[in-house]
Amino acid sequence: MKKIEAVIKPFKLEEVKTALAEIGIEGLTVSEVKGFGRQKGHTEIYRGSEYTVDFLPKVKIELVTPESKVDAVVKAILASAKTGKIGDGKVFVLPVEQAIRIRTDERDEKAI
Repeated sequence: MKKIEAVIKPFKLEEVKTALAEIGIEGLTVSEVKGFGRQKGHTEIYRGSEYTVDFLPKVKIELVTPESKVDAVVKAILASAKTGKIGDGKVFVLPVEQAIRIRTDERDEKAI
């Protein structure tokens, strides 16, 4: 099993969710996060004062999937989250040693 974490632009969330549903992903966790990468934020003027916005709003998607679906999941995220502009985000693939469904005590792939 693998855990896939993707940090994307917030307005791309619905498109990514739809793409994942089309390949059979039934569950995921979504968090509103802030961060920056190469874009380093930007400068804005508010009421005549200039200030720097270092951390930009992003959405973090997390899901665990069998290894057989990893390539399809990553491909779906990349295709649906891409705008071609700086700040599109990142995808991370991590190993998962064990998964347990609390309600039924099912384990590993049965739990996801």
